[in-house]
Amino acid sequence: MDSMIKVEGLTKRYAGVTALHDVSFTVKRGEIVGFLGPNGAGKSTTMRILTGFIPASAGRVEVAGMDVFEDSLAVRRHIGYMPENNPLYEDMRVIEYLRFRARLKDVRRAERKERIDDCMEMTGITDVRRRVIGQLSKGYRQRVGLADALLSDPDLLILDEPTIGLDPVQIRQVRQLIKDLGKRHTILISTHILPEVEMTCNRVLIIHRGKILASDAPENLMKTLSAGAPVVVEVRAPVDAATVVVQALPGVVSVTAEAGSDGFVRLVAHASGEADVREAIYRAVVAERWDLRELSRGRTSLEDVFVQVTRDEDEAEEDRRDQRQRLR
Repeated sequence: MDSMIKVEGLTKRYAGVTALHDVSFTVKRGEIVGFLGPNGAGKSTTMRILTGFIPASAGRVEVAGMDVFEDSLAVRRHIGYMPENNPLYEDMRVIEYLRFRARLKDVRRAERKERIDDCMEMTGITDVRRRVIGQLSKGYRQRVGLADALLSDPDLLILDEPTIGLDPVQIRQVRQLIKDLGKRHTILISTHILPEVEMTCNRVLIIHRGKILASDAPENLMKTLSAGAPVVVEVRAPVDAATVVVQALPGVVSVTAEAGSDGFVRLVAHASGEADVREAIYRAVVAERWDLRELSRGRTSLEDVFVQVTRDEDEAEEDRRDQRQRLR
């Protein structure tokens, strides 16, 4: 499977401020990749460079094997782009707008009607084709934007914050639509909404302060962090005795305990490294002949991964800043 996007050493500076610093990543054909980061992390800047809207300060970007800077017009024919603030002409009817956009995108006249009909069908807006865009809900306007992005049948869809401002029902509909489109297109989604990535993407790129901090499938990132996730234990036992027994087990670093009113105590055990202490805890509970009500490992979410990797980068940046100050 070859690469649809190839980014090497991408850097962007604005008036002395570095928005992107030596960013490198690839997106393979057929992938749905989430570009995840907080506001101001560099997501939209990367999207605009990929689509040829702004130049980079340094680095190389290829889309479908073509250089974005040297073959900008050819690259744009392979890309369908929906920006965060979808610039629709709200005084036009949906069908009028899509006809206008199809002409701008050089969709062949003989294919235009069929292509517009297909895009409206794919995005579920056929029933509002005669409606004025400004009278549509935010969810339907997002769908019109997606239909516009699909008109030229692009190899690559780039969607910047596609569900921002939508209600929960609309969000679910757009997410399902993106997953369906992923069967035919490579998709890069820029978002700061964690469930967006977890529910729709094959792979996630985490960007923070203009740097790529992680790149993997969401489940792999969560699995890596969950190796050290806390273990929750509920047993019928004296608080002090249960704490001492669990704390003494190999691999257990710390234990917190809370007694319940029903005679059970709830313990949260933190292990070192990748140690899984559940079996050792079970054997200890059996040996003590305590009643066991729960023994489980805490579930790690993509939010936990995001918090961990960005916190590590923030701490590393603080150390570098302190070191620079000491050298002065």
